[in-house]
Amino acid sequence: MENNRNFFITIALSVLILTLWQVFYMNPRIEAQREAAKIEAGRDQDKKAAETTTPTPGTQAAGTQASPAQQGAIPSTPGTDGASPVDRDQALATTGRVKIDTPSLEGSINLTGGRLDDLKLKHYRLTVDKDSPEIDLLNPAALPNGYYAELGFVGDADAGKLPGPDTVWSVQGSPVLTNSSPVTLTYTNDKGLTFKRTISVDDRYMFTVSDTVDNGGSAPVTLSNYGRVTRFDKPAVASSYVLHEGLIGVTGEEGLQEIKYSKIEDEKQVTPGKSKDGWLGITDKYWAVTLVPTEKQSFQPRFAYFADGRPRYQSDFLTDPITIAAGQSTTVESEVFAGAKEVTTINAYEKDRDIRRFDLLIDWGWFYFITKPMFWLIDTLYKFFGNFGLAILATTVIVKAIFFPLANKSYKSMANMKKMQPKMVEIREKYADDKMAQQKAMMELYKTEKINPIAGCWPVVLQIPVFFSLYKVLYITIEMRHAPFFGWIHDLAAPDPTSVFNLFGLLPFAPPAFLPHLGVWAVIMGITMFLQMRMNPAPPDPTQAAIFNWMPVIFTFMMGSFPAGLVIYWAWNNTLSITQQGIIMKRQGAKIELWGNLANMFRKKPSPAE
Repeated sequence: MENNRNFFITIALSVLILTLWQVFYMNPRIEAQREAAKIEAGRDQDKKAAETTTPTPGTQAAGTQASPAQQGAIPSTPGTDGASPVDRDQALATTGRVKIDTPSLEGSINLTGGRLDDLKLKHYRLTVDKDSPEIDLLNPAALPNGYYAELGFVGDADAGKLPGPDTVWSVQGSPVLTNSSPVTLTYTNDKGLTFKRTISVDDRYMFTVSDTVDNGGSAPVTLSNYGRVTRFDKPAVASSYVLHEGLIGVTGEEGLQEIKYSKIEDEKQVTPGKSKDGWLGITDKYWAVTLVPTEKQSFQPRFAYFADGRPRYQSDFLTDPITIAAGQSTTVESEVFAGAKEVTTINAYEKDRDIRRFDLLIDWGWFYFITKPMFWLIDTLYKFFGNFGLAILATTVIVKAIFFPLANKSYKSMANMKKMQPKMVEIREKYADDKMAQQKAMMELYKTEKINPIAGCWPVVLQIPVFFSLYKVLYITIEMRHAPFFGWIHDLAAPDPTSVFNLFGLLPFAPPAFLPHLGVWAVIMGITMFLQMRMNPAPPDPTQAAIFNWMPVIFTFMMGSFPAGLVIYWAWNNTLSITQQGIIMKRQGAKIELWGNLANMFRKKPSPAE
């Protein structure tokens, strides 16, 4: 039958979409492995010796590059030569520190180099367990996962020794940085230049670094301001088609630059054109560290990978030279973002601080025009319901309402197709030996009865962009991380933790890793899909009938490892579709096949002899 052929097309399309998702997008099960690897790496590094470098900033091995004063370049990275096993506490104890304590952050500033290399996020933990460790965002260079932001100066020989990775700053006043009390660091070099660095931070994640340079010498000096974000490791799983992780920036005419770790390892260096505004840094899935250079000077951005000594990844900038006359001073101000990629926070920074396209720090993807509105809707409903799971359910209802006219028309057409089954069978029998005449008669029937033969595809096609955008929102937004639903669902962005193989937790053992992940909500989704498919007549063709019977099972196993929030959405959407289709079919006078199909499953099948 024609509608069965369309049904086959619809199912094939669905299989294609989900298969592409599985092949080309990182499975959330991999995300669970990523989290486990991060936890293990983060905890073990503080307990065992690290075959890395000692924090001896500013020293270089023989035969390395010339000094910054000679070449006008950013100084070499600290912690890349020599070897000494240290843990976090030892690394922090080797240098003077300025404590950081704000509502969102805690840690310290390294007085050697004035580096931001010790930072924890108070509101985020490694796991859903409320007692699990806080997220360590930045770490001293001596650690295997060294990760820091640094600002300094380079210049010619007349400028003397300028603030760099080995400069030891002095603290003026309070040695504690809070969101209401900045700290001031000072340094005077051998040429009479005095540097006064004021560091302030807001109640979220933005640091402002203001450097005032006072030339107390007898001659003018020329210097440039530099900044860099450097890390020595990379995420355990850093390759995904769903989102970008690695080096990132928006500068110059190039605009957005997204450079994955694997790409920079191959190319070693990417140097965009000069810029007068923008930002650059390194981003993870949920966290990022970026620099926002001063708008007073043009700067040269760069993304690089260094294989000498300890391999490391770096996003940096170097401003055009600034000349300071004798007895004069100048001020250079830059900003450092180090924290969680919260949507409202990022958007506020872009607007309030006029940071060009800072919203691109969150990877909304090519279909941002769908993904961003989807997040806005879910987030708005969350503020009303107080639960992201309920917000997803409400979003499904709203999306259903928006597409109701089109879906309603599709279901009506499907109902009319069912009513025309006798005429369609009659045409096939009449023109059984003439396919051209059969097709022509069918088209005349469609035209006369105003039937759309592909109407059954529309409900599934309409789900695809919603499915995509919801998956993206669940996968990339930190707001969904560790967001609970009800019962056993403590993280909507992770797969359902239950498993059918231990009777959903009733049996006291963990299923082996080689078994497919299949939780309660995946089973519920499979049941709703099964019932939705039974709303249609069973296909007479054996191949189509097999697909008809096995598709819910296949989808159940495929969806089992997707985020729980997505599976809940799919199950709820199926339930709404069943209700909507049943009401429309009843109004159109078409037979609802659900109960008959279910009853036929339990009827005794006649033997061939009968």
